[in-house]
Amino acid sequence: MNHSTMAIQIEKFLIFLVISVFFVSSSTLANSDVPFIVAHKKATLTRLKAGVEQVSVSIDIYNQGSATAYDVSLTDNSWSEDIFDIVTGNTSMSWERLDADSLLSHSFVLEAKVKEVFYGAPAVITFRVPTKAALQEAYSTPILPLDILADRPPEKKFDWVSLSQRLLAKYGSLISVISIVVLFVYLVATPSKSSGSKKKR
Repeated sequence: MNHSTMAIQIEKFLIFLVISVFFVSSSTLANSDVPFIVAHKKATLTRLKAGVEQVSVSIDIYNQGSATAYDVSLTDNSWSEDIFDIVTGNTSMSWERLDADSLLSHSFVLEAKVKEVFYGAPAVITFRVPTKAALQEAYSTPILPLDILADRPPEKKFDWVSLSQRLLAKYGSLISVISIVVLFVYLVATPSKSSGSKKKR
């Protein structure tokens, strides 16, 4: 196992551990009369053409508590302007409230400018609870490292020419025999039909 594969497996384990802690904590705090924010951040790479790759980012914010969170704000400033350009949407968003057992979603699209392995930080969510003066803060799950503009082998397209060549090489003799038989039957049947029609006249 090489170092890159081991690093990816460690990253996956850490993300799984963070998510597990979030959900265990949420089940514990769900009975208390406070909002409990859990956010899941996901990023997907899409290769448009050579040298052009986009990153689609989506963040889902859940309130798994039993009370409403007010003045909810999302900030995801981990996308450096030296590496990414914003194509659509914004890396920040705000909402008036997030009720208990409700979900808010936000997404945006970036275009990568630099070839590198990118490690994104969790998004930050702040919200207000009426019983507390200070703003409350929560973090999204992290994302796996993004191998931006990585060299990938071209996808193999279905080659009808090579397929026909392989079929001819494998079944060529059988196809020839069948063709000869069909041609022989056709030649035998054709004169009999023509002669039959002449007799009727």
